[in-house]
Amino acid sequence: MSIDSLIRFDTDGQVILKVAHVEIGQGILTAIAQIAAEELDVDFARIRVERADTERTPIASTTGSNSIQTAGSAFRQAAADARHLLLAKAAAALEVPVENLAITDGTISDGNNHTTYWALQGGQLFGETEPNIGQPKSPTDYTLVGQSLPRLDLPAKIAGTPSFVHDLELPDMVHGRVIRPPTYAATLATFDEGPAADLPGVLAIICDGSFIGVLAEREEQAEKAAAALRQSARWHPAPLPSSDTLYTDLLAKPSQDFLVVDGVPQDGPVPPIKAPPSAVQTLDATYYRPYHMHAALGPAAAAALWQDDHLKVWSHTQGAYPLRGSLASALGLADEQVRVLHCEGPGCYGHNGADDVALDAALLAHALPGRPVLLKWSRADEHAWEAYGSAMVVKTQASLDVVGQICDWNHDVWSYTHSGRPRPIDGASNLLAARYLADPLPPPTPSPGKGSHGGIHRNADPLYAFARRRVVKHFVPNSPLRTSALRGLGAFANVFAIESFMDELAYAAAADPVEFRLRHLEDPRARAVIEAAATEANWRSGVRGNGRGRGQGLGFAQYKNAKCYVAVVFTVAVDTASGQIHLENAAIAGDAGQIVNPDGLANQLEGGVLQAASWTLKEQVQYGPDGITSRDWETYSVLHFAEIPPVLVKLLDQPGSPSLGSGEAAQGPTPAAIANAVFDAAGVRLRQMPFTPERVGAALREL
Repeated sequence: MSIDSLIRFDTDGQVILKVAHVEIGQGILTAIAQIAAEELDVDFARIRVERADTERTPIASTTGSNSIQTAGSAFRQAAADARHLLLAKAAAALEVPVENLAITDGTISDGNNHTTYWALQGGQLFGETEPNIGQPKSPTDYTLVGQSLPRLDLPAKIAGTPSFVHDLELPDMVHGRVIRPPTYAATLATFDEGPAADLPGVLAIICDGSFIGVLAEREEQAEKAAAALRQSARWHPAPLPSSDTLYTDLLAKPSQDFLVVDGVPQDGPVPPIKAPPSAVQTLDATYYRPYHMHAALGPAAAAALWQDDHLKVWSHTQGAYPLRGSLASALGLADEQVRVLHCEGPGCYGHNGADDVALDAALLAHALPGRPVLLKWSRADEHAWEAYGSAMVVKTQASLDVVGQICDWNHDVWSYTHSGRPRPIDGASNLLAARYLADPLPPPTPSPGKGSHGGIHRNADPLYAFARRRVVKHFVPNSPLRTSALRGLGAFANVFAIESFMDELAYAAAADPVEFRLRHLEDPRARAVIEAAATEANWRSGVRGNGRGRGQGLGFAQYKNAKCYVAVVFTVAVDTASGQIHLENAAIAGDAGQIVNPDGLANQLEGGVLQAASWTLKEQVQYGPDGITSRDWETYSVLHFAEIPPVLVKLLDQPGSPSLGSGEAAQGPTPAAIANAVFDAAGVRLRQMPFTPERVGAALREL
């Protein structure tokens, strides 16, 4: 990318970064600001970040734990290029050799005379320049990168300053609400708008096919009118199946099957499972993951303004450009007629309701040109209508040879799609409201992804060195629930299965679980994080499964086999009378290459472990003929503050190595670490999430 597309020098002594990657709680804006300030030799306080805006920032989406590796690298090089060119300009202006110049906070001096970046470049463009003309700094010269500088986004949040899209107060703004059907395929039969239309402040009621919305002057007026419309609407039913048959339905449906080689699905026949002659012991196990919600603490919201045949949208989307194209496609507009500006919203790490609510707001704004519309989903909207992380079933089989080494490995994973993010599609749309219009755009037919470590098969191919391996992806097209990207995608269940099964194999081989993993690992960085986590946790060596009520368990992975390495050790206590699992503490070791902001990285790993622990112990989407029944925090329980354990984080810095994505790296190892700790504590194997007291109790009774 050009310097001008990423960096601007204002005349007032500030450096403006045009960052298309968005802040969703991962500290990305702070990290990129550190990188740019480091390469430019300016004080961190001089950096100002412009948020994603389809009229001002480059094309990008915040997905796949790629931001530091892509945007960070781009800003590092652009800043190095700018520094190189400005030194050359200063040398010419001061009539001294470049090598005689030094930079201090943007001031360039030869010891006698000086100039500044802003005097040389303030308000100007660099224009076309030779790419990669500047040499980025050596890590040995870093003074900002590697430091825990304070997050740019936190002061406003701590002070209670309006920060989120929900807080927007635009001139002449009105408020909107939408009314959803009871189930995905239900259609509107009749409704009476009279009771709502007569309420104070109601400006318009919109009914387009089975899409219903209301606009009012004030938010509470819109809420009251929506409740009246909800009462009057009658729907043609379209029941869902029962969640009781989730896994049997998934395994019974036709699937498209692919052998996965080095993380990449291959076309062609899938070989059968066949234990090798060297096998002296063969084990198998099946692991289950339910549908999971993003369950953002704040429901989705967006604002939209339709004016002069142009649409302006304020959204907490993770991809401003894909959303722009999707809105344009759904509304029959050209991309140039739509502008999307990013505003902060509730963190989600994946495809929740942020993009869908943007179309809701746009449809209502179209009915009232010239007045901005702020539209917020309810908690029931968020829980029932977001795109969930897909349910998964993983079947494993492996053999041990005479010395207790794994000589054969098999991993079969079944799942629905994990890829339903908005993008322009002819004749279809991934945006929710589009499918309910009188002239509907249906969701696209899911297709199997074939990229390296994509959705279903993400991290299905272990990092371990096995003599033989067979990894198979079974793509099932038709999910009863709406699914898309959720933090970690398929890695969560795949690593849960791999790392749980590695513990089962270690037990069968009468080996310590740490030692057993190390003997199957060649990557020194992988070995180092496992050893570091074990040290932090005061790992008790030996064969596990003492059944004395308290135990330790380990989980490990390198996300996508290419990004951050993470090992997690949980210590748990199991109440064998109640089946309750108590998380006593957790130790995390992470290697994300060159660390930009240690506190930010530690927060990512700790937050990932705690969210994954909540998925593991508590979370499961419930549904039945009447629709989604998990519609609030009572019916979709998450980990409570009192249940959060102390967490130790050990970071293994790798100066000079590429920085590796870490936002989703801790998800997969967590459920395995908890399950393995439960086995150590109580002697039972937990293979189906969530690990509820009832499920633990049932397992204990089977001993």
